[in-house]
Amino acid sequence: MDPSRGHGIRLSVELPRDSKSVPVIRHLTRFALRAAGVTEEVTYDIELALSEACTNVLEHAGEGDAYEVAVAVRPDRCELRITDTGRGFDHVSVRDRRAGLDAERGRGMALMQAVMDRVDFLSEPESGTLVALTKYLRFDDGSSRGLLSRPTAGDAT
Repeated sequence: MDPSRGHGIRLSVELPRDSKSVPVIRHLTRFALRAAGVTEEVTYDIELALSEACTNVLEHAGEGDAYEVAVAVRPDRCELRITDTGRGFDHVSVRDRRAGLDAERGRGMALMQAVMDRVDFLSEPESGTLVALTKYLRFDDGSSRGLLSRPTAGDAT
């Protein structure tokens, strides 16, 4: 069976551009990952990257009262999409300006890339930014992973 098929957990949340929204989406995402039986280490990496991406929206998005977070927990990976409707930014130039090890700010992109398996940015001036994060999953022994990997209707058995 193709591991990308099967059942999954999907969340899509529109959040206010407020610092109180970050713990809310972290909690919802943690709950979904733990319910699926994802290991604590992988769950922590995903929460950390999600927090960094959401904090970047709060600090840099510009216009707009809300942003959207979509979470998909699949049988083999977790995909996060954080979308804002602000002014967009040049992620290549930001990435190339490396923050020092003792810097308190400016390390979020490097941190996301360190803990996730894939990090993609799509930014359009005056249209906003999409941050797409992917992490391949590991599961606890005896977890409920079987719920995610059961064949769906139309899959060959």
